[in-house]
Amino acid sequence: MATTGPGARVREAREAKKVSLRALARLIGVSPATLSQIENGRTGLSVARLDDIADALNTTTARILGGADLPPAGSTQAGAATGWRAYGPLDLDPVLAAALQEFLEVGYHGATVRDIAARAGLSVSGMYHYHASKQRMLVSILDHTMTDLLTRAQAARAEGCDPVERFAALVENLALFHTHRRELGFVGASEMRGLDATDRDRIARLRTAQQRLVDHEVEQAVHSGRFRADHPHEAARAVVTMCTALPTWWRPGGPSSPEQIARQYVGFALDLMTPPGRAPLPGSGQAH
Repeated sequence: MATTGPGARVREAREAKKVSLRALARLIGVSPATLSQIENGRTGLSVARLDDIADALNTTTARILGGADLPPAGSTQAGAATGWRAYGPLDLDPVLAAALQEFLEVGYHGATVRDIAARAGLSVSGMYHYHASKQRMLVSILDHTMTDLLTRAQAARAEGCDPVERFAALVENLALFHTHRRELGFVGASEMRGLDATDRDRIARLRTAQQRLVDHEVEQAVHSGRFRADHPHEAARAVVTMCTALPTWWRPGGPSSPEQIARQYVGFALDLMTPPGRAPLPGSGQAH
């Protein structure tokens, strides 16, 4: 899956909302030329300005950084949820595929450009036609990881008709992703320290966007009385952490398939959120 920078995602969100560049520039208090520079990646995009843009477009930073605006909850928009449970072979270019395997085997700091090139069957100079440095390889892998995860999360969330269904779908998606894409999940969890400060902060914001999708559905379910009201944010974080830890122990060919793990984890998550003394929610643990 190709990734784009935050500026291009701003442009996509603006066009999806049918807002002209000039109108958005006026709403956020910059010149059209400055906004054009942002959308074309020639001017940096601060967190504060991204928040201003999200407010002006009546959306969220999570939707912009995820690459597409979230459909309304329960939407049946064609293609909104198509394929989020389906996983084919990992689609990385030869250098990124080689870099991923090196990072898994020896860690980011232990991997060398020469070893990555050899694994990819390229000369070092040939490898640089794909990626300018080992750092950019790691950034590309983590961008791919978060773009794929957030895109699937958006589609999963769109299938739910109420907060509990949307919460269950988001948990199912996290469990499926961190088993089917365990290599990406493992590198994402273990190698953030290898990023420079700018990229580390950007990837961290994408992770926060994923957490906030879950937080929002938990808050709505608590408000309606269907989830427990004591420590909901801590419980939501525990659920997400439970799923993102799957790459540390789950292995293909083990006793449970990704789909079985996802069903179990949806059940665990719903049990954790059920108020004390209340019977398990209908459908608890029944991932599709």
